[in-house]
Amino acid sequence: MPDKCRNSSSPKLVRYNTPGNAHDLTFSCYKRQKFITSDSVRQIIADSVNAASETHDFDIWAWVFMPEHIHLLIFPRRESYNMSEIVRSIKQSAARKIITRIKHYRPELLVRLDTGHTRGRFRFWQDGGGFDRNYWTASRILEQIDYIHMNPVRRGLVKAPIDWKWSSARFWSLGTESPILINGQFIPAEL
Repeated sequence: MPDKCRNSSSPKLVRYNTPGNAHDLTFSCYKRQKFITSDSVRQIIADSVNAASETHDFDIWAWVFMPEHIHLLIFPRRESYNMSEIVRSIKQSAARKIITRIKHYRPELLVRLDTGHTRGRFRFWQDGGGFDRNYWTASRILEQIDYIHMNPVRRGLVKAPIDWKWSSARFWSLGTESPILINGQFIPAEL
């Protein structure tokens, strides 16, 4: 069943909460600014994703943190779930912690987060729910994992996906630990 949301940046956002679908989520920073450049900010986001995964019972199959946006490929395990709640859980938790950290350690940066509004004065993420694309075939899911891992290479940040620390590429290629807990054992050979 679709979950329809309205916000100021788009007339209608429709999320499809379809059991058996993987979701490729993309969130951008406020005004596409490069806020995701320090390990401390990245770790806060990773912790928020891990906590949301436990709370909402979803697997993370792939991810990458870029300087101004993130990609997550997730698979909800429940028969009934609400993608808007999952997205809100990840984004709000991370934003609150990061904004508090900035207020405490780097208050001069608050001007970059200032919306000019009294309510919701500081924003870490771009307004709205981001992008949510559903995938249900194994071949398309595997293509999307490759696409996610190639982001830093396409941007010229590294030569190979495994060179980018803040991605699941090392987990998939080398079996190394990942800041975001990957549960890839349930990626189906064919859905």
